[in-house]
Amino acid sequence: MPSWNSRLVVKYDTGSGEKTITPIESFQPSFAMNAEPLHSVEAINIGVIAMPEQINFTITVKALGTATAELTKLALDRTAFRVVMEEVDDGSDPEWSLTEVLLDNCFITNATPSSAAISGAPTATFSGFALGGEAKSASQDAAAVGAPIES
Repeated sequence: MPSWNSRLVVKYDTGSGEKTITPIESFQPSFAMNAEPLHSVEAINIGVIAMPEQINFTITVKALGTATAELTKLALDRTAFRVVMEEVDDGSDPEWSLTEVLLDNCFITNATPSSAAISGAPTATFSGFALGGEAKSASQDAAAVGAPIES
């Protein structure tokens, strides 16, 4: 039975160290690797034009604690951040097909708080894009998406 030792977090540099924002209720990435066929007067489908990759995401957090305020401040200040999946190493088998996810140089473009209700906590949804990203699978094969991440 899985022990759920993984979690998604947002990390950003404060100038005096790294800050972590958690918990994230839901995370929905979207990867677009668009291409179109190249045609000519002489022939069709003679090549392909590859467009730049696009990495978009939506993060939802409960509007409790400081996560919503911190993400809103990142959006208003236009501060770049990273979305990281952290996995606690307890020596057991991997719990996810991806053992590491990293979206780098992320920016929030839209913030939408939900309405307050009598029952349940309100949520806030943040949408944005990443300039680069990486993922590693459980089989240790690395797959890169987007622009390379600079150290």
